[in-house]
Amino acid sequence: MSDRLIYLPLGGAGEIGMNAYVYGYGKEGQERLIVVDLGVTFPDMDGTPGVDLILPDIAWLEEHKAQIEGIFITHAHEDHVGAIGHYWERLGAPVYARRFTANIARRKLGEHGHPESVVKVVDPYPHMIKCGPLTVSYLPISHSIPESAGLLIDSPEGRVLHSGDFKIDETPVVGDPWNAALWEEVSKDGVKALVCDSTNVFSAAPGRSEASIADPVADLMKEAKGMVVATTFASNIARLKTLATAAQKADRSVVLLGRAMRRMVEAAVEEGILTGFPSTVSPEDAQNIPRENLMLLVTGSQGERRAASAQLAQGNYMGIKLKEGDTFLFSSKTIPGNERGVIRIMNQLSELGVDVVDDAGGKYHVSGHANRPDLEQLHKIVQPQILIPMHGEHRHLREHVKLGNQGGITGIVAVNGMMIDLSGNAPTVAEYIDTGRTYLDGSVQVGALDGIVRNRIRMALNGQMVVTLIVDENDEPLGEPWVETNGLPEIGSSGAPLVEVVEEDLGQFVMRANAKTLRDDDKLEKELKSIARRTAQTEIGKKPEVMVIISRLG
Repeated sequence: MSDRLIYLPLGGAGEIGMNAYVYGYGKEGQERLIVVDLGVTFPDMDGTPGVDLILPDIAWLEEHKAQIEGIFITHAHEDHVGAIGHYWERLGAPVYARRFTANIARRKLGEHGHPESVVKVVDPYPHMIKCGPLTVSYLPISHSIPESAGLLIDSPEGRVLHSGDFKIDETPVVGDPWNAALWEEVSKDGVKALVCDSTNVFSAAPGRSEASIADPVADLMKEAKGMVVATTFASNIARLKTLATAAQKADRSVVLLGRAMRRMVEAAVEEGILTGFPSTVSPEDAQNIPRENLMLLVTGSQGERRAASAQLAQGNYMGIKLKEGDTFLFSSKTIPGNERGVIRIMNQLSELGVDVVDDAGGKYHVSGHANRPDLEQLHKIVQPQILIPMHGEHRHLREHVKLGNQGGITGIVAVNGMMIDLSGNAPTVAEYIDTGRTYLDGSVQVGALDGIVRNRIRMALNGQMVVTLIVDENDEPLGEPWVETNGLPEIGSSGAPLVEVVEEDLGQFVMRANAKTLRDDDKLEKELKSIARRTAQTEIGKKPEVMVIISRLG
């Protein structure tokens, strides 16, 4: 049996978010493995009500934990590092990251009681980390968070470049500028595969620099009459600096609102990445400063219900209230799926008389991901034998393969669970791995197929009814069943209370039921549930979720 080089996405391929990728080399089933990123994605009230976070299913990784040489985090965005605290104990491998990312990873491990010492700070290329038959090096690259990196992964079968999330930006304000010479150097001797960010493959214009929004933001700060509030991703340190510097030039004091915002700024200052950031004032002190001399930097750019933006839109946060004539700037792109939450907050702000400014015109936000021309530029530099798109929905991956084909590069669409064998001259599907999602529901992790979230959705859609029946020691009903409801109308189409109508039908059944049925809990439960749902359907046009409680005496 010959050795093979494999690539396996467990999250982030066929979706945007929840990134988790595996590379390995060795004999089939015995490969030495590295994990690239362990991220999360976020729930929504429609599909995952009540869920706190969504994590990749790492069952396959856990089965092969003895083969894992290390976990490599490319950057500190939640969709790349957010699951490290939840999953490290199950994998137990050392964690590698650049300095700023390591700071965030340590905090996440510490929050879950894991040793922060497992995180190893690594220097970028040409520094190499030996992982069995694989050698890994960090390649600095520009993105919307400091110290982002791609990975150089060398194996006996050839070199793989994992782009990570990136953009081509020579003036990123904070973080590493695009370095074409570096990528040319690591590509000059040949690249087996480029595994590449696909997020903006449909964006036809060349990407814009972070520095390009400084003047428009400064003009906005100067022209605004009242207080200015700006929201963006807390992790976008460069944007925070741009906004804060513009506020300072407009004689506005800066207030940070939101735990994530403060944590990211603290981490960037600790690591020496964020310099020249204006001094900030506390929310308490802000109340003594004229409104026209204030700028709040707040969390909640994606419409998150508990974030500072949402609470300000509801009238008050930490003693600060918005008023007519204030300005609220969304310096961010709304992630698909979050539109309703963002629009809700915008309308609430408008009702307060606040002027809402978004990025519809492209003046106040630039993407952290490479647009189509930038992807073409990376393809030309690297000239890989194989292109494997990642970090994108299926349509992004497929379009990225087409883009590679136009440049003469062989590509393959590899979605979550599709193990790709990179040995030889063309990529092949080696096998399919069961993948899915794990929900963090409160403090408990539950599988997507456990039915918990599905049942919650059904209750949300249809309401709930609880039927209780007491049976004595002689298997005789002790009174009639009684009913309690949640989320259902009180009065049905008959004009009578819904509960009374259902109880009447259930009582008639119990009175007619034979001894054999009354002795059989399963059959009794099935009949009571069926009657309750049927009566509810007649009365209110819905079949609620019914729970039957049978209590037996003696």
